[in-house]
Amino acid sequence: MIRQAMPRLLLCVVAALAFPAATVSASPANAPPHLDARVVAFYYPWYGTPAVDGQYEHWSQDGHTPPDDIASSYYPARGLYSSSDKLVLAAQMNEIRGAGIGEIAVSWWGQGTPEDQRLPAVIAAAHADGIQVAVHLEPYAGRTVDSTVADVAYLRTLGIKTFYVYQALELPVADWRAAMPALQQGGAVLMAQTALVGAAAAAGFNGVYTYDILTYGGDKFARLCNEAHARHLLCAPSVGPGYLARRGDGDPRVKPRRNGRTYDHMWAAAIHAHADIVTITSYNEWHEGTQIEPAAPPARHGAYRYLSYNGAWGLYGVPAETAFLQRTAYWANVYRMALELQPNRSAP
Repeated sequence: MIRQAMPRLLLCVVAALAFPAATVSASPANAPPHLDARVVAFYYPWYGTPAVDGQYEHWSQDGHTPPDDIASSYYPARGLYSSSDKLVLAAQMNEIRGAGIGEIAVSWWGQGTPEDQRLPAVIAAAHADGIQVAVHLEPYAGRTVDSTVADVAYLRTLGIKTFYVYQALELPVADWRAAMPALQQGGAVLMAQTALVGAAAAAGFNGVYTYDILTYGGDKFARLCNEAHARHLLCAPSVGPGYLARRGDGDPRVKPRRNGRTYDHMWAAAIHAHADIVTITSYNEWHEGTQIEPAAPPARHGAYRYLSYNGAWGLYGVPAETAFLQRTAYWANVYRMALELQPNRSAP
């Protein structure tokens, strides 16, 4: 894999920073140019409401009592929604496409789960906006390499070809290696969530991604991608706006958003590292506070006061609601400009 010298790439990024953030288009026709699957967002289809699903799902996680008390430090601008609502799915995919994201990696917890049951509708909504769909294979109870082989075979019947395997190396490397011919049938691509590149290569994975933006900051991306490329693996580091999970699961750790500077720094680091794919943690993981989906302005809901994106890139009020989507569109353009300076880099 041949790359241009780093100074030229740095000049590209610096020049792009001289321009204001792109705005989110309301129409797929005005999406960023050369939209492809090299910008991927992790997407969660696990939310439910009484009106649509008979009960609150996930908004009530960790003992919270919606609609005023929810398992997030932020409140969605579109209100508490159901991932079964086709109108919600359509609106979300329009936002995702407008933000320059070409693929979503859908959280999936096993056959027969609510996430599995909602997957066909998510796929249909995504494809209607020209967005590709991968699956984020989660560590459900009893997951094994053998069960993953069955899962991948099933998901391929839905048209899924790319699989992000969370906590992949908690299962034996030798088992993965033995199963790879079956897993990679039909050109399927499997990405391991790990920074242990040698182990991922030994297991036969096609690439690595990080997901966890607390453990794997931008300072680790260059080493990760250098090691991955030396072993002919794809490198897909994960960028994110911040982390705040106190209301979601009680985790005291925080990665502040710093009015958008955290997101900017991680994106710049991924570009500098010559990432083959940039993965975004996340579009809508509200529990961990990593979401870029629009958040409401600061306000009280009953006894609870929620945070907002106010101050991000100097935006306040309604314009701030979509600040992280706007900035994603901007960085997606910068990333694709950087790729164009490396003509020998082909799309994965």
